[in-house]
Amino acid sequence: MKLVNVTSIQVADETFIAAAPSSVTEVVGDRANWRRWWPDLRLTVTEERGAQGVRWRVDGPLAGTMEIWCQPVMDGFVLHYFLHAEPTAGLPAEGRARGSYLADANRDRRAAGKVMSFEVKDRLESGRWVGGPAIGDDRVAL
Repeated sequence: MKLVNVTSIQVADETFIAAAPSSVTEVVGDRANWRRWWPDLRLTVTEERGAQGVRWRVDGPLAGTMEIWCQPVMDGFVLHYFLHAEPTAGLPAEGRARGSYLADANRDRRAAGKVMSFEVKDRLESGRWVGGPAIGDDRVAL
């Protein structure tokens, strides 16, 4: 069975951040962070949503879409990260080599997403002790 309209690179991840949802806007909206998190990708904003996140069109070695969606939960928020894309370079023709290439590409993109989400978490939860209350808007250290 062949899947239709499913991209080869599929990343979906989520991280709980114990900070006020409104605090994410400055970090996730900073284009310098995007270049650091995904240096090889060209990102075009398709929707800026403030505290709810950002959606992009992705170009470069991948073509597709990417999104950070921030969902308020309890006293913080869940940062959801999605990447749906196709490699733009030719893929190996042989089935096993192609599968290995795509598995490696997915793993690398998942790792990059986790680096991003943990950086956002570290920055926004700075000064919070384990088990302590979420960092409010007035205490966020950026």
